[in-house]
Amino acid sequence: MLWNVNSKVETSAGKVAWGSTGKGPALVLAHGWPWSSFSWHRILLSLSRSYTVYWYDMPGFGRSSKAPDQATGLDVQGRIFKEMVAHWGLDAPHVLAHDFGGAVTLRAHLLHDVAYASLTLMNVVALSPWGSEFFDHVGRHVDAFTPLPPHIHGAIVEAYIRGALVNEIDAHDLHELVSPWLTPDGHQSFYRQFAQADDAFTDEFADRLKLIACPVSIIWGERDPWIPIERGRLLASRIGVPLHPLKGAGHLPQLEVPRELVALLTELPDALPELEGN
Repeated sequence: MLWNVNSKVETSAGKVAWGSTGKGPALVLAHGWPWSSFSWHRILLSLSRSYTVYWYDMPGFGRSSKAPDQATGLDVQGRIFKEMVAHWGLDAPHVLAHDFGGAVTLRAHLLHDVAYASLTLMNVVALSPWGSEFFDHVGRHVDAFTPLPPHIHGAIVEAYIRGALVNEIDAHDLHELVSPWLTPDGHQSFYRQFAQADDAFTDEFADRLKLIACPVSIIWGERDPWIPIERGRLLASRIGVPLHPLKGAGHLPQLEVPRELVALLTELPDALPELEGN
């Protein structure tokens, strides 16, 4: 497995774990919620044949810092994305973002002036309102969920993650998605993410989407149970680009249909123009 987060860097939001592989132009991967950079592991080999690929666990996620009372909202994550690009010494990397990684990278570009060679958005959080009824409910009652016994908490996390899928994924992959949230600090951090969610963080750049200063591609799992493809079409129209549906995929294409995702990426020259197959 190429994926690892063996490198660490201290940021303004705590210690961040990251990894890199490959050779070629820089490509940064931005994961979503409640995942970690592990979610990219099945497409890293294909991407690394054409790019130097960078990934990291956002603060509060995966193997990165999950300190008590740590601020990890989208405002913080946009700033940390900028810090990571600077730490890697990258000048206008290509970016592939998933779920709330979309909002993170849009904030970094539109509000913090981080330049990109291209931006590919996949099943992203980008337009308000966002969040399911369950998401909103937990956010309003965090104090009731945080003390749950570990076995009940674990069942909630797994059920929540399974709710994003329309295809079975490898049992090990599911375990790796769930396990960072089952440690004591992960347990607390899981519910903090609900509490810190705020539509205002996407509203802040909503009127600037036409100002994105790089080629943009939008990919969407056509059967996404969390963010319906109609939301993707609305985002595409706001930016002024077409939407590219991914047949048979749910919310997590990189683990549900990795081969199909890579095949689609190679067909979209504005997404990753150097990717083998173009």
